[in-house]
Amino acid sequence: MPQLAGRMIATGLLMWSCVFPRAEAETTKPKLPPELAGVGIVEKLGEPVSLGKYSFRDENNQPVTLQNYSDGHKPLVVAMMYMGCPSLCGYLVQGTLDLMNQIKWTPGKEFNLIFVSIDPREKADLAQIKKESVFEEYKRTNAEDVAVARSGWHFLTGDEPQIRGLASELGFGYRYDSRQKEYAHGAGLFVLMPSGKVSRVLHGIQFKPNDFKLAILEASNGKIGSIVDRILMYCYRYDPLSRSYSVVVMRLVQAGSVLLVLLLVGFWITLWLKKGELRT
Repeated sequence: MPQLAGRMIATGLLMWSCVFPRAEAETTKPKLPPELAGVGIVEKLGEPVSLGKYSFRDENNQPVTLQNYSDGHKPLVVAMMYMGCPSLCGYLVQGTLDLMNQIKWTPGKEFNLIFVSIDPREKADLAQIKKESVFEEYKRTNAEDVAVARSGWHFLTGDEPQIRGLASELGFGYRYDSRQKEYAHGAGLFVLMPSGKVSRVLHGIQFKPNDFKLAILEASNGKIGSIVDRILMYCYRYDPLSRSYSVVVMRLVQAGSVLLVLLLVGFWITLWLKKGELRT
C-alpha cells in the first residue's frame, strides 16, 4: 500500500511538471552562436542618420556621402549588403529590382536608392559591374526614365569605420565569420526622411509594391504622389506585428464619405449650371 501511494505521488508530480513546467524552462531562450552575436536589424524609427558624416566611393569611384543624394525633398532608401555575398544579398538586390519593375515610380525622381557594401575589400569596379547588371534587367522603355533611374540608384563602397558608423546609426548589425569567410547579416530596406531620420524599415528580400509606396509617402509626409496617393496613405496604417501596412476601416469609411459628398456637390453644381443654361 505505501508503495502504491508513493507511485501515485510520483506520477502526479510528473504530470504536474509536464502541465506546469518550471519558470526557468519557460523563460530560458536558446543562446545564439557567437558568430551571430549582434547580427540583425534594430528599428531606430525617428532617429537621425548623419547623412554627411560618412564618406564612400560611388560606382564611378567618386567620393560621396549620403548627403549627395538628399535634396531635402525626396526620401532616401538605403540597403546594406555586399557584392560578393553568395546568397542573401543577391536575393535582396533581385527583390529590389523586381519591386522597381513593378512600380511606376522611378529612383532619382520620387526617391533615391542607395546600396552600401559592408565589405571594405570591395571597390568601385565591382560596384560598377553590379550596377550594370541591375540595369540590364531594369524594365523601362523610355530612355529618359532609365537615365533618371541611373542618377538615383547607386552602389557605394567604403572603409570599415565609415561602413560601421553608418550601419550602427541605421540599426544594421552584421559580423564577419572568418570560418565561413562570409558576413552574417540581415536584409531589408531602410526608408529615410529627407532630413535623414529613419522613417520605416521594410524587412526581408521581397517587398510588396503597396508597402513600399506607402513607406515613401510616409517618409515624404505626403509631399510625393497624387491626391489619390495621399488618400491611400490616410486609409492605411503600418502594423509592426505583421510588418506590413493594413487598411484602417474607420479611415476608409471617412474617406469614402468625403468622396461621396464631393461627388454629390459636383453633381448638384453641374445640374444647377445646366438649368441656368436652359433658362438663358
